[in-house]
Amino acid sequence: MSSLPLLPGYSPNKHLGKEAFHKSHHFDTSNGVTLLVGEKPGIGGETLPGQNMRPKYSVYPKGEGREQPAWVAFDKQALCFDAYFEELVPQAREETYRIRKCKIFFHLEDDTIRVVEPQSKNSGMPQGTLIRRHRIPLPPPNDDQFYNVFHFNVNQEVALYSRRFTITNCDNFTRNFITNLGVRLNEPTPSPVDPYSQLRDDMEKSMNPLRPYERIDTRRQFLDNDSKVLRFYGYWDDSSSLFGDVRDLVLHYFLVDDTIEIREVIAPNCGRDHVSKFLRRSKLPKLAPSGLLPPGAVTPRAVLNVFDSNQGKRFILDSLKTGAVKQEFYKDSDLTIGTELNVWGRRVTITDCDEFTKNYYRSKYGIEDFTPVQYKAPAAPKPSRYVPPYNGFGSEEDSLSSCQGLVPKPPQKDFHKFMTKDRDGLESHVLNFEAKMVTENPVDKDRVFIISFYLRDDTISVFEKIQKNSGVLGGAFLQRGRVKKSGQDQSQRSQYFTAQDFYVGAVLCLNKRNFQLIEADEYTLNYMEQHADEFARADVGCILSKLRSISDDKQREIQTFLTLSDPSGSGFIHYEPFRGLLMGLECGLSEHEVLVLSRCFSEPERSELDVGLMLAVAQHFLRKEHFENFSELTKALTHRDRHKTGYLSLKETRTICKSFSLPLPETLLTPLLQKFAQGDDLDYHAFVTGINWVEHPAAPVMPEDILKVSKRPFYSGKILKTSDSRGAVPRNISSARVLRDVFPGPLNSTDPTTAAS
Repeated sequence: MSSLPLLPGYSPNKHLGKEAFHKSHHFDTSNGVTLLVGEKPGIGGETLPGQNMRPKYSVYPKGEGREQPAWVAFDKQALCFDAYFEELVPQAREETYRIRKCKIFFHLEDDTIRVVEPQSKNSGMPQGTLIRRHRIPLPPPNDDQFYNVFHFNVNQEVALYSRRFTITNCDNFTRNFITNLGVRLNEPTPSPVDPYSQLRDDMEKSMNPLRPYERIDTRRQFLDNDSKVLRFYGYWDDSSSLFGDVRDLVLHYFLVDDTIEIREVIAPNCGRDHVSKFLRRSKLPKLAPSGLLPPGAVTPRAVLNVFDSNQGKRFILDSLKTGAVKQEFYKDSDLTIGTELNVWGRRVTITDCDEFTKNYYRSKYGIEDFTPVQYKAPAAPKPSRYVPPYNGFGSEEDSLSSCQGLVPKPPQKDFHKFMTKDRDGLESHVLNFEAKMVTENPVDKDRVFIISFYLRDDTISVFEKIQKNSGVLGGAFLQRGRVKKSGQDQSQRSQYFTAQDFYVGAVLCLNKRNFQLIEADEYTLNYMEQHADEFARADVGCILSKLRSISDDKQREIQTFLTLSDPSGSGFIHYEPFRGLLMGLECGLSEHEVLVLSRCFSEPERSELDVGLMLAVAQHFLRKEHFENFSELTKALTHRDRHKTGYLSLKETRTICKSFSLPLPETLLTPLLQKFAQGDDLDYHAFVTGINWVEHPAAPVMPEDILKVSKRPFYSGKILKTSDSRGAVPRNISSARVLRDVFPGPLNSTDPTTAAS
């Protein structure tokens, strides 16, 4: 560079790439105070020739990545040192010098220092913050510099504004921090003893109070037993007095301060005025009415000497001879069932307590006997209210409400059941059964009825199917309403049919006509199986327990039958032989239970959908919702793929699709992701390319294809027949699963050939 001629364009410009050209200054303003910022640098903050700029802070945070400023990395972090300084006391006789202990806090975020002296009792001098938090300069001649973390060490002196502090020790955080900086800490040294403070401590220890008072700390009792109250039931027998009787009382014992409150239970129309409390809340002493405490004794209330002078003098002299009388109060250990309490001269007997009180005494005192005390004659039984029979006007509940009160009220409906069992989208909450009339009439035998039970209000409707050339008009056979059960006593309240009375094979009497339920639709069977706790005949566990209760001989016969019914060894048998086998067993299985068990052990038929059709339907939904954010979706998936393999797990891909609010129904998104997955890994590039309708549009789809792919199966109102392979009745039953799950044990280990022979 030195050989280049000094011509324009040949000499480098030192200002290239520079952005700061401000003029430096000596002073700045902080919190409204003008401060000297230090030496003045050159233009843009650059150092001048021969100038050495000192760092602003003593410690800088270190770590990987981008460095944070000190006020962020060391926020609310401070070093704490124990120190003392010696102060001369020239005009005092008791002391010539004073040792004042303090703490020095060094804040790492901005190198500020704060000195605090702990306050001592009756010191007579101002204590607390000696030096407020700010940066403290070094002693002259280095007063242009400030204290940093390297100026502090244990067992050394620091001068803060002409006052010399001796550091004696530090806390664990300070020790670890300074050690990590590479500074070797000195050994801690004890602080000298202040002579005058030692003298005052010795004098205070040697002093004995003239009137010592017993101090009882009740804070723990308050914290442990706050809001805990024991409840007892008792009585006060006042029948010996004029117009007196037995008074029922409720006694409350407050565990927080051992106080007792008594309330009187006043019956209505008893002739007594209602009082707020029988005994206000206070400590109840174990004091006889004739007892008198000596003067000066600690009592919760003032007790006047109402006795004559001679008796009072004798009582006081006896008390002085024997010592002060210690007052005793009732505690929780004194309150048990059958105990008699002296409530200021009134004998109160405890007869019973509540459940919380019983648990308290069980856990604390191990008491198990809580037999109540009987002090009253048993109450006369109330005469039963005669309910007149139903008169036929209105509903039965409405007529009954007119007999229960002077002002009739409308009957209350089950609003919660109405809200939970009402129709909600595709959930109709209606059980549909196909039924036939139980009769000997050949015309009525062939009639087919649809019986619907509405779960929200327990109403029933019957519809008759229209059959050509049957000679019977179809349509509504029974209007929707609640139906009473037959054979009931007219004097009792009528009972209506409930959902538990409806199952395949049941015989119901509706309007004096007997109907047998022979079939149910898919929604009804699924609902009853999902709510097996409400429908016992749809509970697979109860059905299996019935089958397992049969004898071993019957189980061997069942195994032989299942083996012979499957000569090809496919592991499946037809429904009709299986149904005939279960109905022939003497274990009380109904038609509905056989159907539920068959559906449980059937092999579901799964229809595989075309991937192209699924992608076409997915593009239809995305195009309809104007979703075009495919590039951002690909970026998000690629960013999640840290190893850049092109594959992500199903869970991660599903989460990212949900975060982008991909407008695809759940019944389409889940199988579509599984189509592009190999095990748990999914090719997300192929998935995004397949649903990208902007760059790779698919052929239009028909409405029936959209329903076939995206909608789940729903109830259409059609009653499914036994012969319908798509219906509620299964076609094939897995005999291997029946032998494995229903009859587990050594019976299953027999050879099928031996069983067949």
